Amino acid sequence: MRAPFEFRSDIQYDVAGFGTNAVDYLIRVSEYPSFNSKVELTDWQILPGGEVASTLVALQRLGFVTAYAGHFGADEAGKLGLRSLIDEGVNVDYAGIAKNASTQVAFIIVDARTGERTILWKRDADLSYSAADAPLDLARTAKILHMTPHDTAASIVMAEAARQAGTIVSLDIDNTFDEVETLLGLTDIMIASSDLLERLTGIRDKLSAMTEVASRYGCTIIGVTLGDKGSQLLCEGVFIDTPACKVPGGCADTTGAGDAFRAGFLYGLLSGFDVEESARCANAVAALKCRDIGARRALPDLDALRTFLG
Repeated sequence: MRAPFEFRSDIQYDVAGFGTNAVDYLIRVSEYPSFNSKVELTDWQILPGGEVASTLVALQRLGFVTAYAGHFGADEAGKLGLRSLIDEGVNVDYAGIAKNASTQVAFIIVDARTGERTILWKRDADLSYSAADAPLDLARTAKILHMTPHDTAASIVMAEAARQAGTIVSLDIDNTFDEVETLLGLTDIMIASSDLLERLTGIRDKLSAMTEVASRYGCTIIGVTLGDKGSQLLCEGVFIDTPACKVPGGCADTTGAGDAFRAGFLYGLLSGFDVEESARCANAVAALKCRDIGARRALPDLDALRTFLG
């Protein structure tokens, strides 16, 4: 089915991002440690990550023009994170340095047997945006505004400005926050983690939960990522199940797979594909990301994605 969106054509960016960036400390172990044990790690690396920042990098590699708004800390990790976006070609004119803050950090334990990861993270409160600080001009200058809801009040005014300008609002959500229901009422595309819908609605069955979200908030496309089981989407009353793609060479690390999925889905929609083909692209980009450790290292360019999809 065709996505019921009309994208603006006379603007600067394909996708603007507002939300999280991070630096990830990735620790690979031969098997996940049991409680009160000692396990020798296989290797460890420091790599840039963060949901919105990584999604924009993926879209940039797929040929789109992107811009990022978010705060980095005034530390070496912040320099690494900011430089990583610049090197990929993401516009960072709306990004800033929070002078008294440390960059968001994640310590990620990756089980080498399966590539599954466990994340321990911390976000400094001084990285936050208030509604008064939100870069509304950015929300008005893109086809799609893609956000995480961590600074919910700021995200709400960003979504309002985007809607008024005709920009499509996309939300990456894996937790509930104060006022998140107001933000969901301003969201066109909502892609959630596998357990979020039940926490949000109290409904265990995912299809029923998606139907309830559509009824409550009016989101046009609602989706849930299901790891190696693929994804499920609801668009205008039609459910779309898409199987996961096999990771070439086996799964090295699932860190950032959800960010990659969202990038692949937005790539499909912006390319004029129908919702089913966009979901297939989403699963493909996520699978290709999982070839190597970290949220971004194995993100494909357009040629690699097209080759993989055949």
